[in-house]
Amino acid sequence: MITRLRFSWPWFAAVFALIAPGLSVQAEEVAPRHGASMYGDLKYGPDFEHLEYANPDAPKGGTLTLSAIGSFDNLNPYILRGTPAAGLGLVFETLTQGTLDEPFSEYGLLAESVEVPEDRSWVAFTLRPEARWHDGRPVTVDDVIWTLETLKTKGHPFYRAYYANIVEAIPEGERRVRMVFDGTMNRELPLIAGQMPVLPKHYYEEREFDRTTLEPPLGSGPYRIARVDPGRTIVFERVKDYWGADLPLNRGRYNFDQVRYEYFRDANVALEAFKAGEYDFRAENSSRLWATAYTGPAFTSGQIVLEEIPHQRGTGMQGFVFNTRREMFKDPRTRRALAYAFDFEWTNQNLFYGQYQRTESYFSNSELAAEGLPSEAELALLEPFRDQLPEEVFTEIYHAPSTAGPEGLRGNLRTALELLQEAGWEVRDGRMVDADTGQPFRFEILLVSSEFERITGPFVQNLRRLGIDAQVRTVDTAQYQNRLDQFDFDMVVATWGQSLSPGNEQRDFWSSEAADIPGSRNLAGIKDPVVDHLIEKIITAPTREDLVAATRALDRVMLWGHYVVPHWHIREERIAYWNKFARPEVDPIYGVDLYAWWIDPQKVAALQRRERRGAQAAEE
Repeated sequence: MITRLRFSWPWFAAVFALIAPGLSVQAEEVAPRHGASMYGDLKYGPDFEHLEYANPDAPKGGTLTLSAIGSFDNLNPYILRGTPAAGLGLVFETLTQGTLDEPFSEYGLLAESVEVPEDRSWVAFTLRPEARWHDGRPVTVDDVIWTLETLKTKGHPFYRAYYANIVEAIPEGERRVRMVFDGTMNRELPLIAGQMPVLPKHYYEEREFDRTTLEPPLGSGPYRIARVDPGRTIVFERVKDYWGADLPLNRGRYNFDQVRYEYFRDANVALEAFKAGEYDFRAENSSRLWATAYTGPAFTSGQIVLEEIPHQRGTGMQGFVFNTRREMFKDPRTRRALAYAFDFEWTNQNLFYGQYQRTESYFSNSELAAEGLPSEAELALLEPFRDQLPEEVFTEIYHAPSTAGPEGLRGNLRTALELLQEAGWEVRDGRMVDADTGQPFRFEILLVSSEFERITGPFVQNLRRLGIDAQVRTVDTAQYQNRLDQFDFDMVVATWGQSLSPGNEQRDFWSSEAADIPGSRNLAGIKDPVVDHLIEKIITAPTREDLVAATRALDRVMLWGHYVVPHWHIREERIAYWNKFARPEVDPIYGVDLYAWWIDPQKVAALQRRERRGAQAAEE
């Protein structure tokens, strides 16, 4: 499952006998439901009035200004071409939507109800009669069908993999549409179908869907685009007659009259702009900046508030990613060797102020992370492939290389050298070369943020002690994205976020098919039939226990494949914001819902008084 702040899913009900794709007869009906979860009960009942972390009496008004890095040249976020602007999810609606206080639940948004048979071979949605596009026309079954077909054929390659098991969408009445699956047991598919954004067929009849555009698109969401300054600013305005404003999912949310994104050249410029009051809210990812840069009169006076909010979501994997399409990185012993050159302990102490923990799982901070040696359930999945897997998958607990021991980095580099020699490398005249061809071991680490240069630099120095010539290249956002889409890199820094209920998105992350699809998230180029098999086991898991076992097994195989040099994670949200907001008493456990906040006029007035006093003092 993929989680987003605004995009999600719901369900349960109805039984149909499937004769053939696109051909069915109706059997005993089960009452449609307002929502559903993957394996358990819903937190919110059919008559719930609002989310626990939203205030239904929150006032509307004011502007929320946020930041983005780089530039943009496209207002269609569903295609591969171009760089889409930030915030476009505010314009579009999905059939269903999840919450930030449940691990895997979905509730009707465009759909008022969902029906799912016991075998989950299809899902049916009944659209809300009041659902409207911003031009006043109703959201229709034809829109849903057209969207599915278009995303699978003309959309970003991600959608082809994500919706691969949805065979077709069939109209069954004025407001009811049924999506038929390919027969693969996939408990998540009804939820995935509900996550689909619905786009207006009539709008795109006169436009080319797969072309970049700066024309504000037609949507059905709580905001529409009010102004675009290409590459610099995009402003969204709240739709005053938004059809879904009073839905329980939305009550007390989307309180700002405007949401504005200002673009900055890089993260350092963006931080200084924040401190100068050019935007309102910042989630900080840099431990150095969090420890050293948030100082000054605005902080001591309380004009800017700093908070660390614990969360319970998985932290996924971040790391230096090897492009195994490159000949130099095809041997896992080579990849493992280079991991010994990264000194996390020194980095954490000297660059991160001791704020991070080492990541040792693709599903870190969750029950999905592999623990100890394989369980019986995991072994049942792994044993048939024993001859295709490293022995360590069965006999060792994975730990990222550490310099905490008595020999420190020196011992790690000695181990790295031994592994490189096993993989066919040798040192000649101080340079690491291919023992057969004499070609030097040389590669480039591609970055998009200058902030990461200070972290990559010591890693490069340690590689040079091994005789490896690693160069760092930092490029602009557009060039970086294009090179990632085309897999035109040796090594990059990447992050894969994970939900508590992984599913179809794992195909886009790791599958053999995705490795050859430009724009996929399989940046490492993994082509492993065992990985493919375990992905399908995750997707088709009939119970939560089966899902956990399959995910842990995949985690082990990925870790011992040495596709990344693992980085670090933190279990708190570090946020900074100008003291102009109020928010509900309850914070959701899986992240910050900024759209449940609102502008507090008294706090705004207090900020303005401080600014006036500061200006007067400066004049005197």
